[in-house]
This record gives sequence, structure tokens and C-alpha cells, in this order.
Amino acid sequence: MTFEYSSAPESKAIVTIDPVYKLFIGGKFVAPKGGKTFTTINPATEEVLAKIAYAEKSDVDKAVKAAQEGLKVWSKMAPSERGKYLYRIARIMQERAREFAVLETMDNGKPIRETRDIDIPLSAAHFFYHAGWADKLEHAGVGSNPKPYGVVGQIIPWNFPLLMLAWKVAPALATGNSVVLKPAETTPLTALLFAQVCQQAELPAGVVNIVTGDGATGAAIVNHPGINKIAFTGSTDVGKLIARSVAGTDKGLTLELGGKGANIVFEDAPLDETVEGIVNGIFFNQGHVCCAGSRLLVQENIQDELLEKLKRRMSQIRLGDPLDKNTDIGAINSREQLEKITELAISGDTEGAERFSAACTIPAKGFWYPPTFFTGVTQAHRIAREEIFGPVLSVISFRTPQEAIEKANNTPFGLSAGVWTDKGSRILWTAKHLRAGVIWANTFNKFDPASPFGGYKESGWGREGGRHGLAAYLKGAK
Repeated sequence: MTFEYSSAPESKAIVTIDPVYKLFIGGKFVAPKGGKTFTTINPATEEVLAKIAYAEKSDVDKAVKAAQEGLKVWSKMAPSERGKYLYRIARIMQERAREFAVLETMDNGKPIRETRDIDIPLSAAHFFYHAGWADKLEHAGVGSNPKPYGVVGQIIPWNFPLLMLAWKVAPALATGNSVVLKPAETTPLTALLFAQVCQQAELPAGVVNIVTGDGATGAAIVNHPGINKIAFTGSTDVGKLIARSVAGTDKGLTLELGGKGANIVFEDAPLDETVEGIVNGIFFNQGHVCCAGSRLLVQENIQDELLEKLKRRMSQIRLGDPLDKNTDIGAINSREQLEKITELAISGDTEGAERFSAACTIPAKGFWYPPTFFTGVTQAHRIAREEIFGPVLSVISFRTPQEAIEKANNTPFGLSAGVWTDKGSRILWTAKHLRAGVIWANTFNKFDPASPFGGYKESGWGREGGRHGLAAYLKGAK
């Protein structure tokens, strides 16, 4: 049966986008010293949304000084009082959830269904969760007298702009640190709206500072002598540069980097449920997910049946206007990212893999890529080795469980994996042998503030979320 869906666009009226945005330093919005700006656009329409202040080294200096002043107040505040501020921020985020969701969709390109139901509620949940930890840090497992690092520099990516902010800011504040945060160049708007939330919550000046810019701005944060710890989420290449920059200093460092997650389907898996998990694993957020299940490892005796079901399911995926509540796949975040996805997918064609793309109408404006998978993929293919960061799936077959493990672990990454089987013992055996930080069983892309997230190998250092994530922002008793 085919269902037809009428257009159901979310109203943009709840959002007010200023023509020009300033930097948020010391509790106030201030103009950048050099007066430079750059534009942020809606990737679904290519419409310019706003001009954004460009922070240079002098602006980063100012933000760090403000953070050092804010730290004097924040680190000495009673932990229970810090918790109250985090609770207040969480409640305001919930009250303004629809505003955040619409703005995130416009600036990022992801469907409103995802920002409304996942990104924004989970962002608020991180502040609620960490608010509860603020006066219980002695029980976090880092010694009897844990201390904050001090001023924390945080650099976040464009795929989950507000959620990555929450992942980093909430534990940093709960543990008594102050923050200088740089959002991604293409998605700064929800971070700047969060700055308004900090003002609304009457957070002490300088505790959170938000500077916008590009890689040079990020480098100024990383290399600043007044920064005590760096927390970065983004590409593995940039993560390596940051690790080199921080080496030899006394700065703390956590890195959450790229992935090439294996989604392993055994012959006894419930196939209809598995297909939904595959779709969620690779097409959620247009595949702009570091822990995406971008390699589908299928036991060969069920491969044909599974792929037929997957093709039927992909034919029902709706690509289009991200503000339409019926949309499943929105716009690729930028032209640069679309070109990268396209180039890697073409390499799959030239190296002999067989492409299947769901039939869908590509809008005339904006950046789009149809949901796609490749069969006939070997471990040597670029699409099996490199992170595509788009809605492109590589299908690889296996015969035995041991072969599945060897293929799944044959990657420089180690962020995530999925296991699909009817047997609990097989789930436990597989999880024990996989070299990945997060392993889902008969589901995929499920997140909770209480659950630590992070990887092995080139997927990063440290954990975010849960008690383990708190430890990354604390120095234990000496």
C-alpha cells in the first residue's frame, strides 16, 4: 500500500533571526574587534540567514579573560547552587524547544522531525542530568576532592550543533569550569540562541563565552595559554592536529572523532526490525553522524532477502523540505560536504561496486543526496575504508561470526557498531570481540545522557556523557 502525504510545513514565525550576530563574551553580545563577518545559509534553499561575527585572536583573548573572571565566581559557588543554574537552563531550553528546533532545521538542513523529537529534548536532558551531578562529584570516581580544570576550550561540529553544545557545556559547568566555545562555521545560530538562554537564566558573566569563526578561530582557542583543557568533536584529521598542538603542554584533552561503524546482521536476525535499524543507522540526519552504521555486514545466506526488504523500505523514504513534518531526509549541510559525498560515491562506481539509489525528486535549490547503498563492496574499496559522512551505505557479506568480527574490526576507526540477532549469547560474544566504544544490540543510534559515548583508535580519546564524561572535566585529588 502506498500512502500519500500532504505538505505539513512547520511555521518559521516562532523564530526571529537577526541580520547580524555578535560574539558572546562576558555575558554580553559584543562586536568583533576587527569588524569581520561571514554568512550562514539555509542548506535547503541556499538563502542567506544572517551575518555572523568573525572572532580573531584578539577576540579569543578577550573571551578567555572573561572566562577566567567568570571562573573565580563559578568555581567557588556552592555546587548545589551551580546545579540550580543548570536546571534553570534546561527548563528554559524546554520552554523554547520549538524555537530551537525550527532554527536548528533552518541552519543545519536536518528534518524538523529530528530536531523536534531528538536533538532539542536530548540537549535539555543533558543539562537536567548534569545538574543532578553538580553536588555529587565526590562520587564520580575521580578522588575525594575533585577539582575543575579551569577554563575549557570547546569546539563543536555542524552535524548536531545544539546537542554537541549540550554534551560539552553541561558537564563543564556542573564540574565548576568556565567555557569558551566555538560552534561550527556553517551552524552557529542555535549556539547564539543558547547564549540568550544563558542571559535569561542569569548565569554569572563569563561562565559561558561563545566565539564564532572558522578553523583559525578554533586554532586560537587550542593554542591559547589561558585555556586549561580542550574538548573537540569533529574530523579525525583536525583531531590529530589538535593532539599535536596540545602535546607537551599541561592541557587536558578529549577528542570525539570520525567513525566507520559496522552494523552486523546475523542469519537469525528479525529482518523487518533490522531494516528499520539499518535505515536509522545510516540515513538518520542524512548520514551526518560520526557513529553511523555506514558498513552493513550481512550473513550471506540472508543477504538477498534483506536487501530486497531494504530497497522497498528506501522507496518509502521522503526527501525534501526539512521544515515539512513528513520529511525523512533533509539537505546536506553544505556544498563542500555534498562534493565530498559525491566524490566518494563515484569512487564506489569506478572501483566496481554496484549502486542502488532510492528514486526521489531532488529539489532545484539546496544541497541534496539520495539515500544510496552499494553492493559488491570489498574491504579494499574507499567507500568501505573512508568516512563518507552522508547517506551512503556499503554492504559487505560474511559467512561465519568470526569473519564478521575480523571485517568489522578491520578499520582505523572504533566508535560504534550494531549487532542484530535473536540470541542474547551471540550479542554478548560479538560485543566482547568488537573494538568499538559504543555497541547497540537490535537497535541503533540510541543515546542517553547517563550513557558514556566515545571511541577507540582514531575515533578519539575519552568519553562524553555519564559518570565517565564527568571525569574528563575534573582533576582528582593528588
